[in-house]
Amino acid sequence: MKGTFFITGIDTNIGKSYATGWLAREWNRQGIKTITQKMVQTGNVGHSEDIDLHREIMGIPFTEEDREHITFPIVYSYPASPHLAAEIDHQTIPIDKIAESTRILRDRYDVVLLEGAGGLMVPITRDYLTIDYVADHELPVILVTSGRLGSINHTLLSIEALERRGIQLYGLVYNTYPKSDKFIDADTEAYLRNYLEKQHPEAHFWVLPQIELAR
Repeated sequence: MKGTFFITGIDTNIGKSYATGWLAREWNRQGIKTITQKMVQTGNVGHSEDIDLHREIMGIPFTEEDREHITFPIVYSYPASPHLAAEIDHQTIPIDKIAESTRILRDRYDVVLLEGAGGLMVPITRDYLTIDYVADHELPVILVTSGRLGSINHTLLSIEALERRGIQLYGLVYNTYPKSDKFIDADTEAYLRNYLEKQHPEAHFWVLPQIELAR
């Protein structure tokens, strides 16, 4: 198993960073040398809180690539969509730097889990969406969803967007935390499992458990 997988969510605050760290931890335990990368980090200065979280979940110290900022090549201080955060910091996003960082990581690891910012339609620039980058680099997608009300709609819309662009849906991560309505949660999981079995039988379905952190 080798390659780069793009991890995105059906919405913001859906659990992408938890899912990314958890998958990296599980794959490393299976002997698949896996590293995580943050596409564009906003709301930070000099570090990536998402990479920090990945390492905590993975149970490993910061890597050489973290210290060299290869795993988070682009960081902006304002907590907003990348296009706006870059403008507020008076910067132009160096998109090629993302791909170059991924290339370096792929030379050193079996798998790179590249976490986006927000969902598929989040703008990187005023004229370039996250899904455009995914399509241009032919990255298989791991989509993070949950059982909160509205997730079925947002999940199917995201999958349809991938289908329209010929992007592979590699798998769906179903985030079980925080718990919402138990009836909606159970039905949403069952509905999405059934949908995937019928429409994308080759795609994986993972259930993300509650992750206890030492903070």
